[in-house]
Amino acid sequence: MTQRKPIRFFYKCSIGILLLICMFIISIIFGALDTTIKDIWLALFSNTKTEAATIIHDIRLPREIAAVFVGAALAVSGAIMQGMTRNPLADPGLFGLTAGANAALAIVIALFPSLGTFGMMVASFIGAAVGAFLVFGIASTKKGGFSPFRIVLAGAAVSAFLFAIAEGIGIYFKVYKEVSMWTAGGLIGTTWSQLQIIVPFIVISIVIAFLLSKQLTILSLNEEVAIGLGQKTIIVKVMLFILITILTGAAVALVGNMVFIGLMIPHIVRAIVGTDYRFILPMSAIVGAIFMLLADTIGRTMYAPLETPVAAIIAILGLPFFLVIVHKGGKVFS
Repeated sequence: MTQRKPIRFFYKCSIGILLLICMFIISIIFGALDTTIKDIWLALFSNTKTEAATIIHDIRLPREIAAVFVGAALAVSGAIMQGMTRNPLADPGLFGLTAGANAALAIVIALFPSLGTFGMMVASFIGAAVGAFLVFGIASTKKGGFSPFRIVLAGAAVSAFLFAIAEGIGIYFKVYKEVSMWTAGGLIGTTWSQLQIIVPFIVISIVIAFLLSKQLTILSLNEEVAIGLGQKTIIVKVMLFILITILTGAAVALVGNMVFIGLMIPHIVRAIVGTDYRFILPMSAIVGAIFMLLADTIGRTMYAPLETPVAAIIAILGLPFFLVIVHKGGKVFS
């Protein structure tokens, strides 16, 4: 059985990668201006560029590459959070990380506008960590505070508070338009220079998460068992928390606020590969990327040439999913 599982996972993973490639090509072709495979070829491999090829190279390619890595980052961070806390409702957006990163970005935009992409990303890391500490701090003020529903309530309260801070800073310093663009969330305006700075952090963090997947699987079952097996749970938790902070902060710095991806994707993936995080994390990265590409493509094509915010599409899909998880006690696919 242990030999068959990796073999079955290999086939599932291969199908997922094939679907990801197909979805990426579809997302590049369709939009306000429909293009062809030939235009993609010219954009990638030719010095002679048509108008369509230029649009693909300068606008669509960086945008869809961002969608791939943001979807993977948020899905993996959500899976880590659910495994580490053993909470089926865990999500970077619901636990205050994205709200904290948004508040930090608002401060940077208002007070340090010349910091650039790297400075904004570091601010997002700090803000995400602060948001998480606030949520877990409030949820742990009473005995049994880490129950799924109590921590979600704490996350909702902290997120509302931090979003209010971000909007207040925007209004007071007259940068509300810039701040609201981040708060709304979206892939518009993603550039190659942003990808060069942020994507390496996401890739390295995801690879480290894969390396810690065995420890995460043990931790997700029972902390006492993990300690009994000699696992240094505190060190593992600290490392996983750092990875969650980096992944969420990098995603917010690149595309702004995105909620529910980290909640939905791990539950969907468990129905495909089971409960072993050695399989959940890689598949979450693939399915998260596919989902983000799909949502962005729908947003660009639904009312073309007008664009529907991708965050709104994700929220429309995510809120019913969240309610189903709450109703079924976290066992949405059982």
